[in-house]
Amino acid sequence: MNDELFEDLLTSVREGGAILRGEKEASRTFVLDKPDVKRIRERYQLSQTEFAALLGINVKTLQNWEQGRRNPRGAARVLLQVAAKHPDAVWDVVEPAIQLVQN
Repeated sequence: MNDELFEDLLTSVREGGAILRGEKEASRTFVLDKPDVKRIRERYQLSQTEFAALLGINVKTLQNWEQGRRNPRGAARVLLQVAAKHPDAVWDVVEPAIQLVQN
């Protein structure tokens, strides 16, 4: 690594440290809104048990999300965003599986 690249990297690391310590403002930030899990579920007109089964999660997890004790993260957060914006896509994927289980 040449000296110029090393200095750029070192400057960047120092700047990151200053931001983490609150000594400097970050040049950009990202704010992700928490999904309103209860509202999403109610739009599907499903009980907690039914909606948890639809998403493939434990009903206690869903209850914790709805009551604000926990927040969905990672893939669960993305799945809820898809469920909120594209309910038909969720039903298209899940309904065939439901029919297989019922038969």
